[in-house]
Amino acid sequence: MAVIQRMLDEAARAHPAECCGLLLGTGARIDALRPAANVAAEPGRTFEVEPAVLLAAHREARAGGPEVIGYYHSHPTANPAPSATDREHSTGDLRIWAIIAGRQVAFWRDTVNGFEPVDCRASGD
Repeated sequence: MAVIQRMLDEAARAHPAECCGLLLGTGARIDALRPAANVAAEPGRTFEVEPAVLLAAHREARAGGPEVIGYYHSHPTANPAPSATDREHSTGDLRIWAIIAGRQVAFWRDTVNGFEPVDCRASGD
């Protein structure tokens, strides 16, 4: 299944909560998703990737597996742009954030100057 369609499906399944997970690939090419439980205290308003999933993905990357290039999450009642909460959690680590809202997916790079739109390629799309 195409990566973007999988993100849309994850968002629809999680609604009205936010879905979340990891983007795996190289550079700005997304080859796969790693869905994760949203363990945030208020999953309808924010997201927090399940730590065990994040740690396992980084461990696999160090062992030669796919690189963790970013994160995805949904905005069930907003647009696909970084929210105030997203901006508060920005670290400037240059990772890609895919934000899903309705049938739209937008891609952003987390830079030291805030989020900037980025052109990504996704496998199967």
